[in-house]
Amino acid sequence: MCPFIPGKTAPLPVNLVFYDVGKPEQASVMDIIGHRGAAAAAPENTLSAVRLGMECADYVEVDVRLSRDHVPVIMHDPTVDRTTNGSGRVGEFTAADLRLLDAGKGEHVPTLEEVCLLVGGKSGLCIEIKEPGSELEVCGVLDRVARGPLLVVSFHRAALAMVHDVLPDVPLGLIHTQPVPPTPRKGEDPPFWAYLPRFDTLTRDAVAEVHARGMRVIPWTLDSIAEWERAREMGVDGFATDDPCGAWSWRKTVE
Repeated sequence: MCPFIPGKTAPLPVNLVFYDVGKPEQASVMDIIGHRGAAAAAPENTLSAVRLGMECADYVEVDVRLSRDHVPVIMHDPTVDRTTNGSGRVGEFTAADLRLLDAGKGEHVPTLEEVCLLVGGKSGLCIEIKEPGSELEVCGVLDRVARGPLLVVSFHRAALAMVHDVLPDVPLGLIHTQPVPPTPRKGEDPPFWAYLPRFDTLTRDAVAEVHARGMRVIPWTLDSIAEWERAREMGVDGFATDDPCGAWSWRKTVE
């Protein structure tokens, strides 16, 4: 079991490990987040990409949407056109229909449950909620089968607030295109453990400001040594990359 849903009597299970929520400035090694699993090495958001990501990344990240029958499935785009041999909106397909599509190199479109079971606590799992309104279904899967470390992220602040209401112990990350977080909405925003800005907007001063506000900084998406070096110089706490194994090899040279 993952963290309990309010109203249940089960306590937080001892085998579930969350991030160490210490002071941001205490981070000494940048975490590697495998973007869409390991999108540079395998079809994105597939089980093969997740497996490869787990070999090198501290956390693998996947995108979640709902199928027509309200099953959380792994897909970045609102349609299946770019990443599969099908056509149409994700929400027009049942989970069984999606499974019949070729998501690249014979891979199928996985469900969130399949990903949680595959990862099984062997690495961290970062889940991006793409669609407001899918939070209860996503939390239901996490409560039932996920193992930590776990991080739930989204561009949608209201979606993260809903996750916090249902699973209050799960760390949350706000994704944004700007270098510093927007003004907090009192009584509406949940506590954000991390801020995930677009890397090309980021500065050293912005990193310091986010740290001063008590959050870790995890920019996206960094795919070259030059970008990893620049991120390290700015003092970020981690980064998302399509090439987690390349990032892991680089990190060994600078630790």
